[in-house]
Amino acid sequence: MAREEFDYIVVGGGSAGCVAAARLVSEGGHRVLLLEAGHSHRHPLLDMPPGIFKMINGSKFMRYHTTVPQEHLGGRAHDIPQANVLGGGSSVNAQVYMRGRPSDYDAWDALLRGNNDGADWSWKAVLRHFRRMEGNNRLNDERHGVEGPLLVSDPGHIDDMSRWFVQAVQGLGEPYNHDFNGPTQRGVGFYQFMNRRGRRSSAAYAFIEPLKNDRRLTVRLNAEVQRVVVENGAAVGVAYRVNGGPEQVAHASGEVIVAAGALVTPKLMMLSGLGPAAHLGEHGIRCLVDLPGVGANLIDHPEVPITAIANGPYGYYRQGDGWRMLRNGIHFKLFGTGPVTSAGVEAGAFVNPEDPDAEPSIQAFCVPIVYLDRDTRSLLPETFGLTVTTVVVKPKSRGTVRLRSADPAAMPLVSPNLLSEEADMRAMAAGQRFFLRAFREPPLAGRIERVAIPEGDDPSEEALRAHCRRFVKTNYHPASTCRMGADGDPMAVLDARMRVRGIARLRICDMSAVPDINAGNTNAPAMMLGDRCADFVMNRAEVSSAA
Repeated sequence: MAREEFDYIVVGGGSAGCVAAARLVSEGGHRVLLLEAGHSHRHPLLDMPPGIFKMINGSKFMRYHTTVPQEHLGGRAHDIPQANVLGGGSSVNAQVYMRGRPSDYDAWDALLRGNNDGADWSWKAVLRHFRRMEGNNRLNDERHGVEGPLLVSDPGHIDDMSRWFVQAVQGLGEPYNHDFNGPTQRGVGFYQFMNRRGRRSSAAYAFIEPLKNDRRLTVRLNAEVQRVVVENGAAVGVAYRVNGGPEQVAHASGEVIVAAGALVTPKLMMLSGLGPAAHLGEHGIRCLVDLPGVGANLIDHPEVPITAIANGPYGYYRQGDGWRMLRNGIHFKLFGTGPVTSAGVEAGAFVNPEDPDAEPSIQAFCVPIVYLDRDTRSLLPETFGLTVTTVVVKPKSRGTVRLRSADPAAMPLVSPNLLSEEADMRAMAAGQRFFLRAFREPPLAGRIERVAIPEGDDPSEEALRAHCRRFVKTNYHPASTCRMGADGDPMAVLDARMRVRGIARLRICDMSAVPDINAGNTNAPAMMLGDRCADFVMNRAEVSSAA
């Protein structure tokens, strides 16, 4: 087989990888190989905003990681679904456009500012990446862009249940917020989404599709990377298999950029001999660089549902079945409107029940259906209802990703430890109690027959905590398993320019790289990381004046 040579190899065609690869081609003029383990993003159900509800519980476009039994949750194991498709999470998620708040990034900058490389991670520095990518259909100011390829829009359809939720939370004293990516997160309102006129705007569509005829970009799907090839202390390529076929090796004259996600990126690093020496030795893997932070510091946003049964035919129950599906499809085809244009989660809130004057500690999502995870769905009948999920936005709990074996085909061992810290459990219980009040507030109260999960309008603290332990699950936001850190930090896998410590020509640019998780959804930040990584590679990034 002829030797394959590229300028850069990007491992993982998710949100970050698509952006990094596209910019290296379109602006850098480089020859780039993009390797994605999953499938093509071109599918009608993926394109339509509500298609996620058809995919989330069993689809080739999803890969299910099951956690190791969580002792602090009574031995319960739960799913962590991750995308298995070009575009990554942006091709299968609920499309909420959320960046986090300025303090998230200013905290990163304070942590990383002492590094010798002088990279600036402040809110001011990352904002230009968000604005450059964004094509907003309503907002155009110092925080929002309108010319970017990532199409951001208001919800195409808003269900009455979502409106009643927003009004009920205002009745509890929370302000209406017209832009959660604006000056403040606090309040209740309607999210913006990464779609336009009923079609998803994923990283694959926004950044890769415009280059489909550019011969400098090579995209290979169903390509499972086995390891990074390291020679003389530098990454020189990757070994991979397409559809389980024979191993192939591609070489990079420039750099290898890993963007396989916060669960697979540390696995790939460890399979390549880059990780905790003792753990690699347990699996017979020769350690090239002892990096104890690889696979450590796993952070995820914990989510717990409140689910109510409606007293009338409200919400999206059965809107995708039978004659309703036919009616909604015709409505969408003729007018481009109706439920098909909704991602199913139009409204939300950011609150701090423990200290209203502090930054929000809880994010809420309003879903106008009975929405439970795979292991809890059988507890309630299929009927009209409403689910409000509460999420701790700055969790203290930390978990791990470890190798199951040295076989690249084996799934990693994932232990997220959700709600293992008392501060997280206290915040979650407070968030649950706050939003339970919303179900008793007009106009929502008049449409609710009963709150079914948790049982009772005002459960005891003990009962509420038991409910949280039983139902807590991922908000699909794993992060920080190969994090950036200060030069003297032994757990820092990366420097502030996303370079792997101890190995030349190797970077990581997905959510595993972040020092701490942002407050809110992580998809837009992942794209920012890919965009910023491309700047670093092309030496176009700003440096801190304090460096």
